[in-house]
Amino acid sequence: MNKSSGFYNLGIAPSILEILDRFNFKVPTPIQEKSIPLAIEGKDMIGVAQTGTGKTLAFAIPMIQAALRDKKGLVVLPTRELASQVDEVFNKIGASLGVRTAVLIGGEPIRHQIQAIRRNPQIIIGTPGRIIDHLEQKTISLKSVGVLTLDEADRMLDMGFAPQLKLILQAVPRERQTLLFSATMPKDIIAIAQANMKLPLRVEIAPSGTTVAKVTQELFFVEKNDKPRLLEKLLYEYRGSALIFIKTKFGARKITLNIRSMGHTVTELHSNRSLKQRQEALEGFRNGKYRVLVATDIAARGIDVKGIELVLNYDLPQSSEDYVHRIGRTARIGAAGHAISFATPDQRGKVKGIERLIRAALPLSKLPELPPFRKSDLIREKTEPRFGRNNFGRNKNFTEHKKFSHYRGRR
Repeated sequence: MNKSSGFYNLGIAPSILEILDRFNFKVPTPIQEKSIPLAIEGKDMIGVAQTGTGKTLAFAIPMIQAALRDKKGLVVLPTRELASQVDEVFNKIGASLGVRTAVLIGGEPIRHQIQAIRRNPQIIIGTPGRIIDHLEQKTISLKSVGVLTLDEADRMLDMGFAPQLKLILQAVPRERQTLLFSATMPKDIIAIAQANMKLPLRVEIAPSGTTVAKVTQELFFVEKNDKPRLLEKLLYEYRGSALIFIKTKFGARKITLNIRSMGHTVTELHSNRSLKQRQEALEGFRNGKYRVLVATDIAARGIDVKGIELVLNYDLPQSSEDYVHRIGRTARIGAAGHAISFATPDQRGKVKGIERLIRAALPLSKLPELPPFRKSDLIREKTEPRFGRNNFGRNKNFTEHKKFSHYRGRR
């Protein structure tokens, strides 16, 4: 065991320290250094840190250590992709110690998950909707959960999971340890903490809106019709991996086809893709099969891909906070990266909102000479369908239970 490792004095069990050393985890990030000792001591805790700071390991290590003392754990998080990546971390550290996990997410057969539950896992990792599915079918019980982690809590509320979280919190024992991790601390998160945690200690690494340290930023004001041509030019200037954020899944499809016609390897990630397609897209982007990944905000958090050279906001995000999460996909854990944003002239107000949040001006670049128009650039983007009586044969204001039941299988 390497006693010079920065993880050595955090209260971590020797068997886990040996595994960390084997995988060359030498220096804990600030959120890990401050969170791990408190969580190992059994304290309720709120961890606030921007994306890309190593939060997963900050709760995985204490939960694995608790599992070795026969304390079962539950991790609740917003998306399938994040669930899969968190499971990878748990297996990397805990598998050789005999710690078993089960992943409960939508988009895959529930019978496979039931088989995983029957193997009596110490840690369950899942999205809110699918966890509720299992609770309603009585395929799981959460009465023995000793450690509950809510990961990306603010994102779960943004995605409308408050009703499901309430049911899950009612299903776990009152006497438990609760860890809550979030990039921001809106009032709704504070309310959850006050109602469901016992004197939680707060660990805040950086104020809300703080961007990752080594990301450089750039802004272009560009007319909507000129965006494809500016994108084409930039993809030839930046030769490394590029993650492109688009507002809608229909826009993502169109831009993906456009980029493919430019001769680049590209794939797409959004809610119209099946779980298998989404997993293949992420794995292909990670291993270099695809140089470019086009994604909606479903990928703004939870994508842990090392070495992304460029994050490009083809469309500005709906909220200023999502800007921080998007650009945090590059320059992860001390690495360098670059983020470019396109804004149309009528979006100056949105730009100012982002600048207020990050407490800095976005560096403005002059529009370069653009390549000629392509025919594909002139295709009009489809709009998303509106959901209501015409789509479902019923009034859109149906009951809250039916409303979230309708969405639960998608995450």
